[in-house]
Amino acid sequence: MRYFVTFSYDGTRYHGWQIQPNGISVQEVLQQSLSTLLRTPIEVTGAGRTDAGVHARMMVAHFDTEVPVDGPLLAYKLNRLLPRDIAVSRVEPVAADLHARFSAISRTYHYYVHQRKNPFLSFYSCELHYPLDFNKMNEAAEVLMQYDDFGAFCKSHTDVKTTLCRVTEAHWVQTAPGEWYFRITANRFLRNMVRAVVGTLIEVGRGRLTLDDFRRVVEGKRRTEAGESMPGNALFLEEIIY
Repeated sequence: MRYFVTFSYDGTRYHGWQIQPNGISVQEVLQQSLSTLLRTPIEVTGAGRTDAGVHARMMVAHFDTEVPVDGPLLAYKLNRLLPRDIAVSRVEPVAADLHARFSAISRTYHYYVHQRKNPFLSFYSCELHYPLDFNKMNEAAEVLMQYDDFGAFCKSHTDVKTTLCRVTEAHWVQTAPGEWYFRITANRFLRNMVRAVVGTLIEVGRGRLTLDDFRRVVEGKRRTEAGESMPGNALFLEEIIY
């Protein structure tokens, strides 16, 4: 039987979602906890691969087991066993052909920035010390939905078969004076894509790139022409739709 686990995590102390040889990962911790509770080796497959320090308000993973599981009870036990920075909201049975990664229709990320020193934001938002034209940044963000190849925002030397993605939503939202987040939804994301997109939009906001320049970056498909990759601590995987 196949089960979906829906959960959230603070990625601060993890080397990303995927198991790594050089540090602790969310996948490793979740697998160990499930294996302990179900008393059999369990492997989990996640909906995506968040990088080191990146957070998830919603992540989904699936696992298979031959023994039926009481979903609510397992979720309760997982929350008792897992560290404080990982929280399970539900465990539920799904169809055997439903896949946490490949069955996802869309994923949404938020990237948070603030422009005034704030000790309550420093761990989960990127502090910027220069003025930004968010109207121009939103105009540039709309450009993303006119293209389907995002090689310009893909981490170099990444082994991916295609850099094609379908972006269906991309815009900046103000939450308070000097506090914003960038919301982007797509059917799939490339490694480091959101952080690179944000870094390039910020170049537009600072007046270093025009809208035509931004178009040329996207069309050029070269990572070296795009902006810097922003810090991971301000990035959240917000939602996954199946």
